[in-house]
Amino acid sequence: MALNIVLFEPEIPNNTGNIGRLTLASGSKLHLVKPFGFELSNSRLKRAGLDYWQHLDVTIYESIEDFFRIQHDKNFVFLSSHGTKSHWEISFKDDMFLIFGKESVGLPKQLIEDYKNHLYKIPLYSDHIRSLNLANAVSVVIYEGIRQLNN
Repeated sequence: MALNIVLFEPEIPNNTGNIGRLTLASGSKLHLVKPFGFELSNSRLKRAGLDYWQHLDVTIYESIEDFFRIQHDKNFVFLSSHGTKSHWEISFKDDMFLIFGKESVGLPKQLIEDYKNHLYKIPLYSDHIRSLNLANAVSVVIYEGIRQLNN
């Protein structure tokens, strides 16, 4: 059993480092799509990922177009605060790709439109926030997927 965590244009090294650590802990694969808002050699990335980064199964793509060209036939789920269905409604499957947007603006608007039937959100119970921190959101979704796949 493996899930794929995809980060489109991540901007904050601490989030990516924490997600890398989560990827390893959950037995998942990490896919990073450029451009990044930091260098992979960034000390904050390494500090957040600790000494685990070298053990990750990570693939890097030059662009969103490059990602879709290579992974075009995969099972995609997109996570966005613009989703209308809850992440609890995702029917998780082995090797599914869970796609998250950049911290500042989320997923590109065109992807939200093109994949609206595959768009989910994590429910928020306060009107005072727009979204969860990216690393927290990935954690919530990946462990729900593991729970479903193990039942």
